[in-house]
Amino acid sequence: MDKRYDVIVVGAGNAGLVAAATTAKNGLKTLLLEKHNLPGGCATSFVRGRFEFEPSLHELASVGTEKAPDTVYKIFSELGAKVDWRYEHNMFRAIVRGENGYDVTMQSGIENFCDSMERAVPGCRASVRALFDLVKKNNEALAYITKMKGKPNGLVMVLKHGDFMRVASHSVEEVMIALGMPEKARNIICTYWGYLGVPTDELNAMHFLNMLNAYVIDGAAMPYLRSHELSLALCKVIQDAGGQICYNSEVTEFLYNDEGAACGVVANGQKLYAKEIISNVIPHNVFNMSDPEKIPETDMKLANAREFGISVATVYLGLDRSMEELGIKDYTVFVMGDANPRKQYENRETDGIYIVNCLNNVIPDSSPEGTCTMFFTIPVFGSDLPKDLKPEGYKNYKNGIAKKYIEDYEKLSGISIMPYIEEISVATPVTFARYLGTPEGTIYGYKLSGWDNLLSRISNEKNEYTIPGLSFCGGHAFRGDGYSSAYVTGDTVGKRIVKKIKGGN
Repeated sequence: MDKRYDVIVVGAGNAGLVAAATTAKNGLKTLLLEKHNLPGGCATSFVRGRFEFEPSLHELASVGTEKAPDTVYKIFSELGAKVDWRYEHNMFRAIVRGENGYDVTMQSGIENFCDSMERAVPGCRASVRALFDLVKKNNEALAYITKMKGKPNGLVMVLKHGDFMRVASHSVEEVMIALGMPEKARNIICTYWGYLGVPTDELNAMHFLNMLNAYVIDGAAMPYLRSHELSLALCKVIQDAGGQICYNSEVTEFLYNDEGAACGVVANGQKLYAKEIISNVIPHNVFNMSDPEKIPETDMKLANAREFGISVATVYLGLDRSMEELGIKDYTVFVMGDANPRKQYENRETDGIYIVNCLNNVIPDSSPEGTCTMFFTIPVFGSDLPKDLKPEGYKNYKNGIAKKYIEDYEKLSGISIMPYIEEISVATPVTFARYLGTPEGTIYGYKLSGWDNLLSRISNEKNEYTIPGLSFCGGHAFRGDGYSSAYVTGDTVGKRIVKKIKGGN
């Protein structure tokens, strides 16, 4: 292994892969270091018996198609990373128990979505349509801000983009109430909050509405060979461009020069140096692997001021019957004990929210003929785990999670699952903490709420962490959580480093 590079990328998660692909494809001598023997982080797959499971990806937003590409499609196309995309046009089915419960299925496409909403909540169409009009105005404002390189004219913002100015600092709930949207309609639209880990009475409106808009406009997309296909496509770009990927190479130390700039890392006991370091590893872990005297006080305070984002418990099932035989008709089903997102969040450990997916609905041959796979995802924080949980009780704890949610879904749907389980695996925040190395097993980095919302991060991103030569990308970075956001941060940081080292555009 050479010892000097233009760029060292630490961590082959989604953002790290895109960052390394970007720098390598633009002619920079790039080294990507990954502690595991496979790339991707959560974007991978694992095998149990005759089944291959998708660990984390429900579906991707902001993909689009070849004829109408959205952000993710454009990033992969620009890099030359080829992916066989498959699409789902039913956005989700939402089942809420209780007296004021409902069972609705939402379709993609603005008019189809508005039709679905109107059937569920007669009279809500005008307010729902106004919501999407607002998204369009927000995007126009963001395009202007980008064009002005983050320094827009105040008068132009007030006169031409007043709606953006009014919405930017408000929560999703506040904006929908201001539009006169009925409560039931608000609750249905807010179903996706679990994908972001922050309830909609504190989640920034722009953040949520941009995600919702992407799902509505494009529909949901899945790679044919699961998310591991995404990772391998990006690895091919890196290697074809002359970049180097080293697996089983855990970084244990970040190195700094006398001026305080990041200049290298230690992996497998070897010191490796570069002009620029890009970390797909959460800042907390980077700072713990650094000389404390090299970390600016403001950077340390910022990291410590942030809250860790949500994690999940997941039950993976390989069933020895096809989805048709079992009567499964939906790809994504949200099950909730209460219609209100705040109550779903607060009751997440007992009767909050969980998500059920059957991949065969989108990719029929994703499991052997006559079988299907399902996975149950339950949003939880690592801190939610029982404080008295001991290693000897961990197996029973996992089995209890599986039994609880499978039985609940069977009762709710009338679909028998237990007798047909051939393979089962259960992951908890402990699993993700062990595999990803993140504090409390967070899969979403830092929680995007309050002062630390998406708009605040994007507007202050260049001033957040101030160590020269060190950049961050991934779920803990300025775009926050999710596959799509990770690809954007990797693309943004990678291009920024190319321009810094090579100059020009």
